[in-house]
Amino acid sequence: MELSVYNIKGEDTGRKVTLSDAIFGLTPNEHVMYLDVKQYLANQRQGTHKSKQRNEVHGTTKKLKKQKGTGGARAGSMKSPVFVGGGRVFGPEPRDYGFKLNKKTKRLARLSALSVLAQDGKVALVENISLDAPKTKDFLSILNGLKLNNGKKTLFVAAEADKNVLLSARNIQRVKVATPVALNTHDLLNTDTLLLSEDGLKSLEQLYTTAE
Repeated sequence: MELSVYNIKGEDTGRKVTLSDAIFGLTPNEHVMYLDVKQYLANQRQGTHKSKQRNEVHGTTKKLKKQKGTGGARAGSMKSPVFVGGGRVFGPEPRDYGFKLNKKTKRLARLSALSVLAQDGKVALVENISLDAPKTKDFLSILNGLKLNNGKKTLFVAAEADKNVLLSARNIQRVKVATPVALNTHDLLNTDTLLLSEDGLKSLEQLYTTAE
């Protein structure tokens, strides 16, 4: 698959780059993508939910009434779950929702997501972007030139984390900047356009060809 290289003004430079079939030409594996996204979302959970059981509720343990002769059910502590203000039965406890996923499974999931984007024609290639100062206006003008400032999600991948680019893009809705190492399946599947810089593409290919 060949991609045209555009400059930051959105003009076709006339150069073309061939995407590696080992990265962008795989048959997507939906199940491993599901597992990787599931792990990513599970890791975002704080897991700090907590309710009080009967041994943690503040209250008296004095027997409320005599055992027999009241016509009602027998009752002991006010902290019993059957009373308002009592403890909760089998309530949530703090826990870690994370689970283990093999490295090869994660790698296949990300390659599958990249292949999905390529097959859907959602990958674009641009010359390396560098800004002299962090200015949102400058980054917006680049997106406008590439016709990507259309309210849809854009994931820009650069070879290295450029502070000026990060600061310029972070205040733009539906735009995210990442490096090849930081890419995850969730972000890849949750974008409308994967915008790669030339060095970002080289770094991405080097990362996944050496991680066999």
